[in-house]
Amino acid sequence: MRKTGKMIGRIVLTAAGFVLAAALILILVLTVTEYRPAETEPVAHYGRAEKKLHIGDSVNVLVWNIGFGALGDNADFFMDGGTMVKPSTKERVEENIASITDFLAEEAADLVLLQEVDEDTTHSYYLDERTMIALGMNQAGLTYENRMAYNFKVLFVPYPIPPIGKEQSGIVTFSAYPASDAKRISLPCPFSYPVRLANLKRCLLVNRIPIEDTDRELVVINLHLEAYDDGTGKEAQTRVLAQLFEEEVKKGNYVIAGGDFNQTFDTVDLSMYPHQNEDLWEPGIIQTGAFSDVQCLMDTSVPTCRSLDRPYDRSDESFQYYMIDGFLVSSNLKVEHMETVDLGFRNSDHNPLRLQVTVER
Repeated sequence: MRKTGKMIGRIVLTAAGFVLAAALILILVLTVTEYRPAETEPVAHYGRAEKKLHIGDSVNVLVWNIGFGALGDNADFFMDGGTMVKPSTKERVEENIASITDFLAEEAADLVLLQEVDEDTTHSYYLDERTMIALGMNQAGLTYENRMAYNFKVLFVPYPIPPIGKEQSGIVTFSAYPASDAKRISLPCPFSYPVRLANLKRCLLVNRIPIEDTDRELVVINLHLEAYDDGTGKEAQTRVLAQLFEEEVKKGNYVIAGGDFNQTFDTVDLSMYPHQNEDLWEPGIIQTGAFSDVQCLMDTSVPTCRSLDRPYDRSDESFQYYMIDGFLVSSNLKVEHMETVDLGFRNSDHNPLRLQVTVER
């Protein structure tokens, strides 16, 4: 009996040693391969844009977090109280991306700001979603240049069980106007070593579009701020955004920032979408007073995001909705129209937003 006990003990210790060694090797590999973007770096562009921007022109913008093509109405997600790590099938991801592309092609906005676009990722079956969308819009006769800034590049994310696996995704801007310059600007990362190794490295994607016959620019900022932090990350990233916005306004430029803030503006009435369950994720609040000379826009007629604690059921009155996607627009742009488009969360856990502005003199 004692021999049996000693044998079991050795087996347990050996197994524990293997697990510890594997964990240390994984941390070492992730440390060596960690994505370490510069504070500011140029972004490659694909495709061709031909449209010229003038004072007095109307500009149509569309913002949409497409949920990696993986978070349609049939999906939940483990980080939000659900159980799923990857979508049900590759075919469903392809269906979601095809439907998203059809909508974008029909909209034909001048500027399209997308978040959560996968390029080479386990949970979306390694589909190159940026290229799929670009080809689809090109086939529809639309002429855009597109740029991608990575905010998630990890060789292997080891959690949960089964693990997330490889991640390579980011934010993408499609523009009918050729940009004179585009940059990826790093945002503060709230996670310390070693947790940060398998986490997102958030950023801003900034396109500069010349305005004909002037020395001014339309500065377009695509953003996706922190989600799963204690709040300090969101606040620090928002401060960087506010500072950049103010600097560009002081130069006399026109500025549009749009995307998924993972926060709600303090000017938004949330009575239609109260927080119903303390166990569910809750967004932060942006104090809009931190921004100067800016219009802060969210449309409460339709929620911009839904909870991923379970698959979507529109008839469920207890379902949790959020207002976390929106725009910041400089006051020298006249807002003609802004709305959230109700697509019923069929192909993403977010709804798209439309914005129309006029470039005033």
